[in-house]
Amino acid sequence: MADRPYTLLSCCMSLDGYLAGATRRRLLLSNDADFDRVDAVRAGCDAILVGAATVRKDDPRLTVRTPARRDDRVARGLPPSPTKVTVTCRAQLDPTARFFTDGEAEKLVYCASSAVRQARDELGRLATVVDGGQPVDLVWLSRDLFDRGVRRLMVEGGGTVHTQFLTADLADELHVVVAPFFVGDHRARRFVDDGSFPFNPERRAKLAEVRQIGDVVLLRYGLSARFGAS
Repeated sequence: MADRPYTLLSCCMSLDGYLAGATRRRLLLSNDADFDRVDAVRAGCDAILVGAATVRKDDPRLTVRTPARRDDRVARGLPPSPTKVTVTCRAQLDPTARFFTDGEAEKLVYCASSAVRQARDELGRLATVVDGGQPVDLVWLSRDLFDRGVRRLMVEGGGTVHTQFLTADLADELHVVVAPFFVGDHRARRFVDDGSFPFNPERRAKLAEVRQIGDVVLLRYGLSARFGAS
């Protein structure tokens, strides 16, 4: 589908496939060298998307952190960091979250129709609230982002959002970083939920790169014909 952004999914997980631990305590899966790699990927994107649960649990900044990369974006006529995007069903988002308060990037909140009024009342001064349908339609969302000028989208989770993009066949590229330990707790959040995925035993994803980064490993997959042409 040419009328949507080139979409790159990015995550870091344990050896047994978990994105986080079972408690509210943050689980550090990556390392400084990989954080720098992710920063470089962010700097090359027009928007970064996470689900509302990720905003609530991880309170991510979703900004380009390296001054030289921010300066390079500005020199190319871009804002220092990509547009921030989140998706929510119930509009249960804290206006003081760093998603809204950190950085000068545009913020977009795609909200289920039933909660749009609440979202605009609570977040309208901080972000553009967009009625995404009931529930939010990711195909429509992708087209709307494209219409807003987003040509390269980075999706950073969490598991529900990754599942939705993959099962809707909206992903062109996947970066999976594997940490060298196990979580071993079924209450923790896995990379994806159950679903009908376009890649299965009969159709394998294209492994494009394997890279050791300190004590973690990056697996990079091509998921569409657009991979390699972006």
